[in-house]
Amino acid sequence: MSDQDKTATRLSSLAEAALELHASGRPGKLETRISKSLTTARDLSLAYSPGVAAPCLEIEKDPELAYSYTTRGNMVAVISNGTAVLGLGNIGALASKPVMEGKVALFKRFADVDGIDLEVFTEDVEEFINCVRLLGPSFGGINLEDIKAPECFVIETRLRELMDIPVFHDDQHGTAIVAAAALINACYLTKRDLADVKLVVNGAGAAGIACIDLLLTLGMRRENILACDTKGVIHRGRTDLNQWKSAHAVETGLRTLQEAVKGADVFLGLSAKGALTQDMVRGMAPRPIILALANPDPEITPEEARAASPDAIIATGRSDYPNQVNNVLGFPYIFRGALDVRARTINEAMKAAAAQALAELAREDVPDEVHRAAARQLRFGPDYIIPNAFDPRLITRIPLAVAEAAVESGVARRKLPEVKLYRRALAARLDTAVNILDLITEGVRDQPRRIVFAEGENETMVRAAAQYHKEGFGTPILIGNEDRVRAAFARLELPLHGGIEIRNARLAALDDHKKNERYSEFLYGRLQRRGYLLRDVQRLVNQDRNVFAACAVAMGDADGMVTGLTRAPAQALEAIRLAIDPKPGRIPFGLSMVVSSHQTLLVADTLINMKPSSAELAMIARASAHRMRALGQSPRVAFCASSTFGQPQAGAGSRVADAVRILEAEGADFEFDGEMTPEVALDARLRAGYPFTRLTDNANVLVMPGLDAAQIATQMVARLGEARVIGPVLTGLAHAVQVVPMDAKVSDLVIFACLAAASAAG
Repeated sequence: MSDQDKTATRLSSLAEAALELHASGRPGKLETRISKSLTTARDLSLAYSPGVAAPCLEIEKDPELAYSYTTRGNMVAVISNGTAVLGLGNIGALASKPVMEGKVALFKRFADVDGIDLEVFTEDVEEFINCVRLLGPSFGGINLEDIKAPECFVIETRLRELMDIPVFHDDQHGTAIVAAAALINACYLTKRDLADVKLVVNGAGAAGIACIDLLLTLGMRRENILACDTKGVIHRGRTDLNQWKSAHAVETGLRTLQEAVKGADVFLGLSAKGALTQDMVRGMAPRPIILALANPDPEITPEEARAASPDAIIATGRSDYPNQVNNVLGFPYIFRGALDVRARTINEAMKAAAAQALAELAREDVPDEVHRAAARQLRFGPDYIIPNAFDPRLITRIPLAVAEAAVESGVARRKLPEVKLYRRALAARLDTAVNILDLITEGVRDQPRRIVFAEGENETMVRAAAQYHKEGFGTPILIGNEDRVRAAFARLELPLHGGIEIRNARLAALDDHKKNERYSEFLYGRLQRRGYLLRDVQRLVNQDRNVFAACAVAMGDADGMVTGLTRAPAQALEAIRLAIDPKPGRIPFGLSMVVSSHQTLLVADTLINMKPSSAELAMIARASAHRMRALGQSPRVAFCASSTFGQPQAGAGSRVADAVRILEAEGADFEFDGEMTPEVALDARLRAGYPFTRLTDNANVLVMPGLDAAQIATQMVARLGEARVIGPVLTGLAHAVQVVPMDAKVSDLVIFACLAAASAAG
């Protein structure tokens, strides 16, 4: 089969899958969700008549209050007439609707911006402008999409003059921002100064002209830019130029693209397949930068470009090649920042700030979830010059940069919140657990701790240790062969600061005394009457990193430890328990935090105890209630079972009910009750059938009757995406120890290390 046939087959298969997706379930990609409770007659009277009159009258008096009482402040309209749909051309307003729905979905998925798509059935510029202008009060911003040039220039310019909310044509400015970020980093890698770079832009339509304008804002010099269209170089001798092209005409004797590109540092293509040839690439400057952004087929493929110039840095608009210039890196976050400060417009300063922030983010260590989404390892370099679209840090970096630029340039109507709080609010839009985790991590920053990362040669562990140190949480101590650990840092291009320690169990020393000898003596004292010889414990300390790490924590050489990447939790715990006992009167168990948009639950035991006794269930409840108090909430503990107060009868019911009686006898100082089913514990209407219950509100701590029930419940919630599940967090040991799942990501490890540090701090 020829390459052309293979491509046709692939596209046919993709089309069939896309049609199936769009037609499945509810047709399309969008639906409306209600954000307020509408379950009672009073709810209706407040949300609609007669209560709705109150916000209407307030807005009549002060239009700015629309941002407080309606969705306007988080609502963007995606508007098109379908005259220039990417890769499809002028297909009309109705046929463009799937694209516009997709754009709305991306706004929500990546930046929690609500949106609505509007397809306007006209190609008349004045009709289109009037339509959008008159709909202005409904929205906080307007995203124009897929409108052909030169009409798009007129429409955007006029709407920006007529409206006091951001109007942004993404095909122009979104492309320009992401392409600029790619070019900034390509210049960084090739040690070029943007001011000195010679650039050729092929394609002087909406996106091409927007790219030139933004690059000029970023410091490129006009005399170093040549623009070309289908008729060749745009020079001052031409009489066929519209006002937008003529603004970028230069005095030159060059007439063709081939002449223009000779010796150029950068080719930026927004034109057509095959426009750039291998001969042209060979004529460019050494280490050329090629942004071939024509869709669906670039001006030259990366394979062709590298065959002509092996050290070229290449970006395209396609997801099947590295360095995809994807507008989703821009528009959701740009609007997020603009909406948050109620910007009147999106100006050049805001676009430039977004481009710089994107470029800087790409130079940082890449989170595990991004590697997984990309199905390859990503590291800043020629094949990774712009962030991946699934990088979770985009939501905190780009909107902040845009909002700051809006405030500094005077187009914001609202002050920027305190940066730390704003970052937290941004992250919380996509991750419901952020506020809980920030409560923990801020406490650790105030009291930094020495945490042992037991599997110190593992690259994920190395990256987590580096992040732990970088974030100011304390000193990470990596256990492993020093040469291998240092090699891992070098391989990952991570700085190995003096604040990061490496310990080898065989070579460790402290104040001229061998640590492993001290640890062996300590461990032998614990295990000599349990069948262990001295040489047995020496071998354990020398060869088992979990044992060595646990001894270090037990003897005060570290505040806590984290492990679990290379061993199952039960095996890791078995080694740790050789050196560390439970707290007096406590039982070790796993506690999982289930965080949704409207509540936080603690669920126990999700790690250790298969079928805890009544006394053990009572101990688990007390420790869980203590944890909930540490999170700043009053604990309400429900002992869960398959029955509610004995109806229907259930095997576990008596054991769970006995745990309740134990707490009653002890006079526990928190709300608790059971046994009850989870639905009764979490629904006040169902609890109304049991007026004798002690719970004054929905439970926030669920004590499960056994490990099976706890793990099934939390894992189902996590996989269904209904909430974020953090844990299991190991609780009940005399020292701060956390055991992570074997598939834990770097971000997970850092969280668990902070949990250990917080536990060590008491």
